[in-house]
Amino acid sequence: MGDRLESSTENRELGAMSYTKEFETVDLLENSSAETCGVDAFAISLIKTERQIRKLFTYLMFQFPAFSATDFAGFRGALADNKNVYFKGFINGIDNLYPKRVEDLIGAEYVGLLADLELARDYRNKIFHGQLTKKNLTRDDLFDFVLKIRKWCETLATAAQAEFGYDGFARNSLQKSGKPIYKNYRVFISSLDEYRDFIRKHMEG
Repeated sequence: MGDRLESSTENRELGAMSYTKEFETVDLLENSSAETCGVDAFAISLIKTERQIRKLFTYLMFQFPAFSATDFAGFRGALADNKNVYFKGFINGIDNLYPKRVEDLIGAEYVGLLADLELARDYRNKIFHGQLTKKNLTRDDLFDFVLKIRKWCETLATAAQAEFGYDGFARNSLQKSGKPIYKNYRVFISSLDEYRDFIRKHMEG
């Protein structure tokens, strides 16, 4: 029992450390005197949420015995070829693959944080297309979004690290866990074609 508790604590610390390193660039922007520091920190933070959820999904999918280092190109291509998979699609992918949903990993704050992220992405898309939002966002407003985005990423990183040993920020998501965690998954994938079918069925939209 003591060994398991120590391992769980270590995993949570690893997740928190990885998150902290990942957001060092955002820290610099938040403490910058640059005129665009608010927009820049906001946009980069959102990119990190999208990359994290994608890498968590690919890590979990890569655990199947059908995939190995020789399959990197095809494995990446199966996802890259699909242009209709976005943030919620990756959440759906994890929810339909792993026994615990993303909501289970994040906990009670999931609904509120997800709503904040969706609103933030809507604002980000308008900003990138030069459109004015109905609400004139100040730098403080943007930093408030960054705070919520960081909360999502840190909570998910810590929980995922403790749950299955990968936080979504480590550089290589195409690695094996060392344990056959796929045996507890909701589905079994045995080929790239089945992987593509899974994407089409559960993640497009």
